[in-house]
Amino acid sequence: MTEEIVKSALSKVMYPGFTKDIVTFGFVKDINIDGTAVSFTVDITSSAPEVAQQIKDEATEALKAAGATAVNCHIQAPQMPKESSSHGKNIAPQVKNFLMVSSGKGGVGKSTTSVNIAIALAAQGLKVGLLDADIYGPNVPRMMGVADVKPEVNGNKVLPIKAYGIEMMSMGSLMEDGQSLIWRGAMIMKAIEQFLRDILWSELDCLVIDMPPGTGDAQLTLAQSVPVTAGLTVTTPQSVSLDDSRRSLDMFKKLNIPIAGVIENMSGFIAPDTGVEYDIFGKGTSAPMAKEFDTEIIAEIPIEPGIRTGGDEGKPVTFSNPSSESAKRFKEAAASIWATIEEINANGGVDNQSVQPTTPPGVSACSTGGGSSASTQSSGGGCGCS
Repeated sequence: MTEEIVKSALSKVMYPGFTKDIVTFGFVKDINIDGTAVSFTVDITSSAPEVAQQIKDEATEALKAAGATAVNCHIQAPQMPKESSSHGKNIAPQVKNFLMVSSGKGGVGKSTTSVNIAIALAAQGLKVGLLDADIYGPNVPRMMGVADVKPEVNGNKVLPIKAYGIEMMSMGSLMEDGQSLIWRGAMIMKAIEQFLRDILWSELDCLVIDMPPGTGDAQLTLAQSVPVTAGLTVTTPQSVSLDDSRRSLDMFKKLNIPIAGVIENMSGFIAPDTGVEYDIFGKGTSAPMAKEFDTEIIAEIPIEPGIRTGGDEGKPVTFSNPSSESAKRFKEAAASIWATIEEINANGGVDNQSVQPTTPPGVSACSTGGGSSASTQSSGGGCGCS
């Protein structure tokens, strides 16, 4: 019995729910061979006991078929964060951490923030993916300079598009230009799940997820599908934005998602000719709100013409102009976010309960696939989950 024989046998053991085996995933560790006795560790990313048992049974069977007389398979399951959105469920097990970028309303620069935070995380040497889950407003392909690029299909899976050192996928990359999506809640929920399950993401240190504005079906589906490591709220200094951002932070609390901080976007204006900063929309007004939710402002991103031109031209400011003030602040925010993620993982536990949605009066709750959804009645009287 050799290590090559062991790996060859274990390469026939598929990770549950995937067409990729545990050796290719890189989950097999610490192989020890004593004659025909084999011991090894499988370091998986799901804490679901049924996943562990299936891998253990199939691995033992595969090795005995290859000639092993004794098999000791140790499953190393992760400790989930103490406050984790998904108890024992991860439909994208090759991703180590998930960062949900959210806002209470649209137009606050959430996608711009997601793009630049993802690139700044990659600049730290991390392997990063960016999922544009903003189904109705998928702007990330244009911001990443890949608006005309269509993804490759590998079997029944889709390969993410690569740009600026990260992997990216967006509904905008799958649709025809200008095509509208008129979808009910159940279809959005299914799309989010498919983005996680059917995209061939690599083994990522972090998947940054640009969510739709608000606190609805998409957010709940994500929280029920993967263990969201941390949430980031994007706001602007105006009171009308802060009112909605409180709802975003409250959503993180209710979904048991640790908060990585608040990014105050459009926080001051830096004149390109003088470099002087003016507080045209206000600045620092998010601090009381952040304190209310036991978090802090991790960056105040000013209005700079370079951010707008970079987004329009597909040249994110963090990559194209790293010496700009905005790029520096995005990088500082990314460093803070990653430090929070590492702290969350270091203090892991499995004592949380599964996320359950709350259904307000006048709203019908319907079951769709992996979780429940609260959807309002359509104008025709039908349920949005039909």
